[in-house]
Amino acid sequence: MLIEVNNSRLYVDIVGSGLVAKGPEMVERPTVFILHGGPGMDHTTMKPDFNPLAEIAQLVYYDHRGQGRSDTDKPENWNLDQWADDLRALIELLGVDNPIVLGLSFGGFVAQNYAIRHADKLHKLILASTVARMLPERVFDAFQEFGGNEARETAEEFWSGPNEENTAKYMRDCLPLYTRTERDPEEAQRAIWTPEVIEHFSKPGGENWTFDFRKGLEAITCPTLITAGDIDPITPLSGVMEMADHVPLKIRELEVFSNCGHGVHRDDQKAFEVMKNFISKES
Repeated sequence: MLIEVNNSRLYVDIVGSGLVAKGPEMVERPTVFILHGGPGMDHTTMKPDFNPLAEIAQLVYYDHRGQGRSDTDKPENWNLDQWADDLRALIELLGVDNPIVLGLSFGGFVAQNYAIRHADKLHKLILASTVARMLPERVFDAFQEFGGNEARETAEEFWSGPNEENTAKYMRDCLPLYTRTERDPEEAQRAIWTPEVIEHFSKPGGENWTFDFRKGLEAITCPTLITAGDIDPITPLSGVMEMADHVPLKIRELEVFSNCGHGVHRDDQKAFEVMKNFISKES
């Protein structure tokens, strides 16, 4: 379905019931908003992977503004503040009082910004394979560690300014290093790819290289789960740990998965049990 928020239509899909029968009562389950990675991808890169969470919660998948099946809009509106404000508007339109926000990778950038800008409308936060700032050398060093000099050179070329040619090379040389488990080739065929968004966001001087949520994270107050893999080249463990250090200890849960890459659920299905436990826990 298409839902209009902030003068733009977002594509939204819901998996799982919000109310379930339990004896003579209808019991309300948590609602989890799932923020996809990219930028320039769509929510299908996380569906059906994250559907196991529907066993204990209602899941709201959506495509960020400018991406997937959502309205394209103007490049000046492809930014982290707009994407976070869109989520706030979507949550309010759907009437969800205690939202849980789960952001993966780039979706984690949006989720962090949402937590900082809209702390009054956030029950719990899950940050999966994401960082509070992107440092090019940290990323390039990780690609070299896990893939050698060629992977580093390809990453340097791509992230210095994504375009059609170096994107194809990056997909060939670098994407296989993201995880141990080979990706389903049909996932890429299902997804709607909008390269203009990542080209805008990650160009030299683009927001991908200028955002820094470290200070803002120190003020968040909701329970926060952080998951990371120790062989992740794009959001390296050192960057995840830096982010975690700025989330107050009393609200933070950190799970590092051994021999797992970017999006630990791909390499270790136990990630879903960790997330389920966190979602279900009283707070």
